[in-house]
Amino acid sequence: MDAPRTVAAGRTASPTTARLINDRLALQLLQSEGALTAGQLKTLTGLSRPTVADLVERLQEAGLITVVGESGAQRRGPNARLYGIVADRAHLVGLDLRTHSVTVAVADLLGEVRAERTVPIGPDDTPDTAVAAALAGLDKALAAAGAPHPHTIAVGAPGLVDPATGRLGGTDWIPSWHVALVGELRARRAVPVLLENEVNLAAIAEQRDGAARDHDTFVLLWLGHGTGAAVVLDGTLRRGASGGTGEIGFLPVPGTAALPSASGCDGGFHSLAGSAAICALAAQHGLPAEAVAGPAAADAPSPDTDAPPAEAVVRAAVAAGDAGAAFLDALAARIALGVAAVCAVLDPGCVVLGGEIGSGGGEELAGRVAGHLARLSPLRTDVRAGALGGRAVLRGAVLAARDAAQNELFPPGG
Repeated sequence: MDAPRTVAAGRTASPTTARLINDRLALQLLQSEGALTAGQLKTLTGLSRPTVADLVERLQEAGLITVVGESGAQRRGPNARLYGIVADRAHLVGLDLRTHSVTVAVADLLGEVRAERTVPIGPDDTPDTAVAAALAGLDKALAAAGAPHPHTIAVGAPGLVDPATGRLGGTDWIPSWHVALVGELRARRAVPVLLENEVNLAAIAEQRDGAARDHDTFVLLWLGHGTGAAVVLDGTLRRGASGGTGEIGFLPVPGTAALPSASGCDGGFHSLAGSAAICALAAQHGLPAEAVAGPAAADAPSPDTDAPPAEAVVRAAVAAGDAGAAFLDALAARIALGVAAVCAVLDPGCVVLGGEIGSGGGEELAGRVAGHLARLSPLRTDVRAGALGGRAVLRGAVLAARDAAQNELFPPGG
């Protein structure tokens, strides 16, 4: 038998707790490495053969793992059995709420998306109409995935999410149907409904699957219709006392005609780097949005029906080479103002330019921002283009739902 696992200084785990710790370790390995044999689990965990045999039996009886094949064409018998997580053990839902659309993804327990739907919301739709359309889209996505009963739902939305209550705040500047939809989901579905700020979810996705995979401290600067930021310090997402960490659109910066106020971010960083400001800047450089929106938008990998028109402008400017250089440099100078302020306070060492515009500008825009930043700040900061673009919010919602489901289904121990 393996010695009891140490869980704290001067204290050892009970046999029951040790089993829970070992089970979760095995499940985490099966998630990260894929299917494994009992022998491979023994090697990776350092546990004894009898202990591995016991945990494999427990996890099979719990319906969490099953035999998914054999290792090697020439091998047969118990030692060759490959064990994998039962992905259909639970289904997860991620929602990305935008001003004029909602995108739904239904995934399995491993986070693999089984179905996805984007539902447009008309500018004149009432909250009731918008909620009904969103719920219908959710039902269709669940049916397409063969998942009538989701285990966990995670919602990404703009605005402040109160850490104490889990409710949306700052509702003066977000669509009222967002609040109504979250309320309906909680009322109609007897499952956990997690609500998180959209940019925070994007940061989770960029750290797990995107540009920040090698950093446990970084800032994601979201550049889309509006602006926002997410702060991850030592691997932990920081939300702030009221959920307002990263509301960088309200940051007072030079170059604007006024100052932001408690009721609106006009005059703040948003006035320099929001979609409307970027389109106006492009027009000043002879790159009107109308001239490039069609062909550039066709290449944009965004599921959102109201993706910002500035994305098309930025992509076209990058594709134009020297003809778009002056515009990109002017835009980079604006973005660098916000980045410099963040770095002066947090010194994150890495800033990811996320959202549709950050992704559309790619390394060309990131490199220019880094150049301007180096002249504004003495702090060494790696500036990177986001890898997931506008899809980061939806991916982050799926990952948040997966984490919550696994925390319940995979006993944490301790």
